Amino acid sequence: MPHSPLLIVILAAGKGVRMRSSLAKVLHGVGGRSMLGHVLATANEAGASKIALVVAPGQDKVRAEAAKAAPDVAIFEQTTQAGTADAVLAAAPAIAAHQGDTIVMFADTPLIRPQTLRDMIAVLDAGAAVSVLGFEPDDPTGYGRVLRDDSGAVTAIREQKDATEAERAVRLCNAGAMAFRVPQLLDLLQAIDNKNAASEFYLTDAVGLARQRGLPVRVAVGSVEDAMGVNSRVQLAEAEAVFQQRARIRAMEAGATLVAPETVWFSFDTRLGQDVTIEPNVVFGPGVTVEDEVTILANCHITGAVIRKGARVGPFTRLRPGADLGEGAHVGNFVEVKAAVLEKGAKANHLAYLGDGHIGADANIGAGTIFCNYDGFDKHRTIIGKGAFVGSNSALVAPVTIGDGAYVGSGSVITRNVEPDSLVVERAPLEVRPGWAAKYRQMKLRRKGRS
Repeated sequence: MPHSPLLIVILAAGKGVRMRSSLAKVLHGVGGRSMLGHVLATANEAGASKIALVVAPGQDKVRAEAAKAAPDVAIFEQTTQAGTADAVLAAAPAIAAHQGDTIVMFADTPLIRPQTLRDMIAVLDAGAAVSVLGFEPDDPTGYGRVLRDDSGAVTAIREQKDATEAERAVRLCNAGAMAFRVPQLLDLLQAIDNKNAASEFYLTDAVGLARQRGLPVRVAVGSVEDAMGVNSRVQLAEAEAVFQQRARIRAMEAGATLVAPETVWFSFDTRLGQDVTIEPNVVFGPGVTVEDEVTILANCHITGAVIRKGARVGPFTRLRPGADLGEGAHVGNFVEVKAAVLEKGAKANHLAYLGDGHIGADANIGAGTIFCNYDGFDKHRTIIGKGAFVGSNSALVAPVTIGDGAYVGSGSVITRNVEPDSLVVERAPLEVRPGWAAKYRQMKLRRKGRS
């Protein structure tokens, strides 16, 4: 059935003192993206027609991250830290201008899924005016409890410090997010007071107020991971572990083979084709696309790269942003590629640095080859033609072009362009001095008094 417009209010004004960091808590990363970035993406995927973000004063980096992740986001400032309801009211202009459903969620819950938000809306569709997201942790200590009557309707959310012993025995806990289908939502929020142990304005008190007004309140039960808030470095690591496990399962279900799944690390935007094989200890940074039938051998680090069908990478390969490996290309042991294209069938199997270049189809780059791309001020490009052969231990001083089919002799330093199908060799004449080494050693020993 069609739904009314959806406003999602994201609270990001928390100080995050327990992170022990100069960086705002919500900017810390999970899976290669900030927690705020994850939550903004979830809001968009859940169908938000408008997103309002509440930040603290001086959080310019949070504002910048939000503008980058969701350019249409409306940003509001909570000038005082007076509780979650006070934070929501910072976005009062957006709420007042909105007609439709409203979800309030937190920017430090990076694992909440779009489907979970849709489940909350489904509770509203079933007749509730307020939908509370609940979960059942193994240990509920410290969480607010979701209290229900015999019909399953939510009667209150009680914070741990305010709960009775009987209420603390309840296992269903508050995950924080709430959804509203309340025509006069601002009026409801403004009625919340701070008469509690912490003297704060709790958003959870909206439940009791809604019931007083005859508005039904129900709970949508999510997973423990959906509710996982991050307040410390330890919890950040726990969130990362959950993210990685989800990503590994998705990859295998989509047709990739992970030889040792627990050792493969993904980013939020890693894209894998079918029949991809990934050996142990492979790390994907942001911006990686791997096409079908690719093999990635052990101990590779890959960021911002495209690996096309049937290519082979590793072991011990580093692909940096702008690396583009063509169909069937091979990049092997201790090879680093940065901002360079290898066309179909090109090979660089050993001990090479390929930076700022273009390598033609079926070209072969020998062991120890270096693209000398930086002159101390600017970067320059190296062009290798189709079918060219670059011998081992060669240094190609950019800008330079090696023509199609050309050969570069081993140990050469190439500073000028090479014509197609040419052989170029640049070496100093070999000089041998028989007996020199023995005489040198004797001289050094005499000087040290050891002759």
